[in-house]
Amino acid sequence: MSPLLPTVETRPGRQWRTGGASEAIERPLADEAPVGILYDGRPHAVLMATPADVEDLAVGFTLSERIATAEQIAGVRVETLPEGIQVDVRLTASARASRAKARARTLEGRSSCGLCGVQRLAAAVRPLEPVRNIAPVSRAAIAAALDALEAQQDLGRLTRACHAAALADATGRVLLVREDVGRHNALDKVIGAAARAGVTAPVCLVTSRCSYEMVEKAAIAGFPVLVAISAPTALAIRKAEESNLTLIALARADGFTVFTGGERIQ
Repeated sequence: MSPLLPTVETRPGRQWRTGGASEAIERPLADEAPVGILYDGRPHAVLMATPADVEDLAVGFTLSERIATAEQIAGVRVETLPEGIQVDVRLTASARASRAKARARTLEGRSSCGLCGVQRLAAAVRPLEPVRNIAPVSRAAIAAALDALEAQQDLGRLTRACHAAALADATGRVLLVREDVGRHNALDKVIGAAARAGVTAPVCLVTSRCSYEMVEKAAIAGFPVLVAISAPTALAIRKAEESNLTLIALARADGFTVFTGGERIQ
């Protein structure tokens, strides 16, 4: 993790516990900052995000919003400004026409919101293409990936205020982890990191509830299996069925629930 601005700030507080007196403490807190994403110098969206791995965030956002493919990204320029971080994604000529078709945004994207500023209902829930088929993944591999992810959530363990997203291979080995105060941002960061590093993996894990836009991002990125710590929404399940994605949720140390695509789980 290479932060452009501090990701953690320590602040004082007074802690009280049942049956005891209050005491003065200092608490490490996750920070968030506005990250402005531009395309060829033209503003497109402002996301509230943890100010780290912003190149990954911008690339992942570009891919999951279907603004351009990884091959159509010519470069990424990051600049720290007094008001936040600006990330200018330079596109190839072939991508500029597709950018005009991307869903427009008129508001900042809050850390809790994956669709802030989308202007039209038709742009909110988009049709999805089926993800690729893969050899079955074992339940033991899913459990191993969950264990490994928990051990690698450094920012979350310190602040108790961050989500994580990760990619794991078919054996349960975690290949990439990204953290953010926003669950959508964490997923976009891992999508971007995978694209930039040329990493492909069948299993995506997220430490959050599984709303439909998390399924949408995973399907667009081509991840066949999505594992979420918390429960899915009904729309998330319908979108997973539409995209032939295996959706696993309520994934804990004692087991998990497979909602769609159970043929991929051994």
